[in-house]
Amino acid sequence: MTSSSASIAWRTSLRARSLPASRWCQRPALQPNRADRVPSILRYASDSAPATEAVKEAAKDAAKEAPKGIPKKAARRSRKGLYGTSLALVLLAGYIYGTDTRASAHRYAVVPLIRLVYPDAEEAHHVGVDALKLLYRFGLHPRERGDQDGDGALATEVFGYKINNPIGISAGLDKHADIPDVLFDIGCGIVEVGGTTPLPQEGNPKPRVFRLPSQHAMINRYGLNSLGADHMAEVLKQRVQDFAYSAGLGAHEESEQHVLDGEANVPPGSLIPGKLLAVQVAKNKLTPDGDIDAIARDYVYCVDRVAKYADILVVNVSSPNTPGLRDLQAAAPLTAILTAVVGAAKAVDRKTKPRVMVKVSPDEDSNEQVSGICEAVWNSGVDGVIVGNTTNRRPDPQPKGFALPEKEASTLKETGGYSGPQLFDRSIPLIARYRAMLDQGPPSQAESSEEGSAPAVADQLARKVIFASGGITNGREARQALEAGASVAMMYTGVVYGGIGTVTRVKQELREELQKK
Repeated sequence: MTSSSASIAWRTSLRARSLPASRWCQRPALQPNRADRVPSILRYASDSAPATEAVKEAAKDAAKEAPKGIPKKAARRSRKGLYGTSLALVLLAGYIYGTDTRASAHRYAVVPLIRLVYPDAEEAHHVGVDALKLLYRFGLHPRERGDQDGDGALATEVFGYKINNPIGISAGLDKHADIPDVLFDIGCGIVEVGGTTPLPQEGNPKPRVFRLPSQHAMINRYGLNSLGADHMAEVLKQRVQDFAYSAGLGAHEESEQHVLDGEANVPPGSLIPGKLLAVQVAKNKLTPDGDIDAIARDYVYCVDRVAKYADILVVNVSSPNTPGLRDLQAAAPLTAILTAVVGAAKAVDRKTKPRVMVKVSPDEDSNEQVSGICEAVWNSGVDGVIVGNTTNRRPDPQPKGFALPEKEASTLKETGGYSGPQLFDRSIPLIARYRAMLDQGPPSQAESSEEGSAPAVADQLARKVIFASGGITNGREARQALEAGASVAMMYTGVVYGGIGTVTRVKQELREELQKK
């Protein structure tokens, strides 16, 4: 059909609907969807009122239909665009808030929710680690935004490294080195992973972790559950290889060695300027307690596997959940073990060697015990001491006179190491005692100076570093630990109860404390 015949047919149809049969063929054509033609139609139909009214109605219908189609579609598109933009903004705001360690939800919503959903503390721990590991893979993990340490107010020197701040995470939070980068991103200067044992071991039977919510404390008897030193070495090795590749050094053994030798201008363990990675090592549960040589071989095996990927090696002889382990804190066996570890650490194929620290129990606090440990530290050439671990003692509830709920009173009877804010008051005097005793130097300092080689003597006589661990939950307590003689304040239970933003909060409180001072 031609356009002219289509126009004639359309006009015929319209007139047939609106005008008497005797008149429709005499009127001009009405153009479709054109409201501006209505006046002429009205003019031609003025001699017939019924026809005029019909034409008016038809014109109104045409006028209504003509402009509405396009605006309605445009309005729908506009609404969809508005909704989409609003949703995008909400998601962006949620992302920025939820991934910021300063968000109060991490402390007041996430932690209580996890405790509610997962009554078993160990299960909650695994779920938390797995969630952070997954979130990190997609860049959705919490992190400290902005350059919080940029002012240098909290910077300190540890083992020749300038670290951004003196707040650390104790071993146990990341047992298998699953999330060291997540823990670095939440703002701490030092992360300790592990402990790892030579062979994989399951640890003690479950349940083995218990909460005391009213005290913000925990009891655990994990028993050094570990996937083994070979597994941890593979995890840490892959981390270095990934870093080398992302830094443009290639994906081969030589690139890994370049990073480990410091040619990437980052510490070889943490891989982050201003931060250090500590790896804790321990003996297997089945290694005979009385065979010091076999025990030393356990520690050396771990060192040989993981030391090249660590800035600091931590020798754990203080876990209360491995039978006979704390007996190794006596001067003679401890000296033998630490001497073997120091020797293995110095043999690591790396330009800069990892430093060695020993973690000691808060329960070994008599003068004789502290003196024996210090003697072993000096005689073995160990670089420092981490003062504090979980305790076999059961501190009185806080505040004074508080009666524990019945369930927590029952939990208090569980076997295992106790950790929580109640340990702080005992930790500070113990740190001060170790600081004073270590600063006195080795008993045979004069003989060592005469008999030893110059580098060995220099290492042995260097001032020993102390990390504080035990009940630190806020900036005021961190300041007290540093003033007592520690270089770093380590946290564990404080993060479990305070949430992923604890480090950021404690650092801010520490800044305020230092300003007051």
